[in-house]
Amino acid sequence: MGKKELVLFGGSEPWKVSDWTASDDRVRGGKSQSYLEIASSSARFHGTLDIKTLGGAGFASQRTTSEDRAWDLSDYDGIHLGLGKSDGKRYTFIVKDEPLPRNPENGREQSTISYEYDFSVDEDAALAEASFVFIPWEELKPTYRGKQKKDAPKLDRRNVKRFSIMMRSFFGDQEGDFSLTIKSIKAVATPKDLERGFMGEKSESTEPSERRIPVSVGAKLMTALVLSIVTFGVCLVVCRWLKPSHHAMWRWH
Repeated sequence: MGKKELVLFGGSEPWKVSDWTASDDRVRGGKSQSYLEIASSSARFHGTLDIKTLGGAGFASQRTTSEDRAWDLSDYDGIHLGLGKSDGKRYTFIVKDEPLPRNPENGREQSTISYEYDFSVDEDAALAEASFVFIPWEELKPTYRGKQKKDAPKLDRRNVKRFSIMMRSFFGDQEGDFSLTIKSIKAVATPKDLERGFMGEKSESTEPSERRIPVSVGAKLMTALVLSIVTFGVCLVVCRWLKPSHHAMWRWH
């Protein structure tokens, strides 16, 4: 692909409050609320997800503000989210490639196709040296008004217009307070430092489902080491038991 990465937010492109704004279910009569709290080198996406007001549904999100800005990400393979502390809940990262037209009657934004990726990060991932989620372009799921749109065109990576991070109920599966620290958002040619981080899993459906917890390579190596020690111990016990039995049979013959 040529270029290795493009920092969009965080790192060499400091987080700015003016770059983000809330987009919550209050526009539909709900009571959910989100905030993006900017620190020196990270942003904490947090708030409260209410699902009772809208009868089991609900969402709270932060989105980029610039209507005229566009990112050309055609040289990259996907999005890299550098993460900090997480509550282990399920979040959605959203990309749009077209501006949202306004309703002439009320001025509200009208729906367009979104490209979404659902992910969750185990709380222990915050202790890793590099905690992240890598989102390949091909795993962004096209949706329209919350429903998958299989006949949607591919994301136009030369003209990305908006990014969003969302907390939603997934049909009543989660609610209440939420918190996720985001260190950076980058477009990358390849996922970096896989052996030291935690990687997101592809979500097959927006329906609530049992999901695998991302596991670091270090954790896998530790599991293999423990299994090897246990296997060696079992072999040692069996060998000691067989040795006297063999001698006894020899004397009997």
